[in-house]
Amino acid sequence: MSGEDGKQVRGQDRNSVSRRPENGFLECGKIVNTRGLDGEVKLESWCDSPAVLASLEVIYFADGRELRGRRVLSAKVSRNHVFMKLSDIDGIDAAEAMRGAVAYAAKSDLPLDDGAFFIADLIGLPVVDADTGKEYGRLADVFNAGASDVYTVDTPSGQRMMPAVKEFVIRIDPGSGIYVRPIEGMFD
Repeated sequence: MSGEDGKQVRGQDRNSVSRRPENGFLECGKIVNTRGLDGEVKLESWCDSPAVLASLEVIYFADGRELRGRRVLSAKVSRNHVFMKLSDIDGIDAAEAMRGAVAYAAKSDLPLDDGAFFIADLIGLPVVDADTGKEYGRLADVFNAGASDVYTVDTPSGQRMMPAVKEFVIRIDPGSGIYVRPIEGMFD
């Protein structure tokens, strides 16, 4: 998740509820292993912090074309992973069957600071000159390079990268685009 200033943000019992995985959900991790015999699973966190994943009360997994919620009964952070006990996973066999499953979170359950956006909502937006209105291309990806996020922009002449910092990113409007003030040559 990336904020307007380029700052990286970061991704009830609905046990039996199924939901379609459209815009209301984000991938937040993946079950990579099991732990113990009682059905605990180890998740690789795809959130800015494993603590965000561990804080969720419900996570969702694909069940055909829909997502099915599982209540988080307990969660513990260990390095970049989260060990979870989930509802309806009562033993090692059930946990093993979930290995490799991608976990989703409802956007409404994830913390998001004012002026910040989910990266998934920005991908595909036009990147537009804030002064002239010229469209340089479309946002293809966002990654973190340590000091800041970096935008990868698909332009007619190939992919270009731009630091997502307030000096370049003037404003973000998820309805119309990412408005930038690039330095000379950034998109040439």
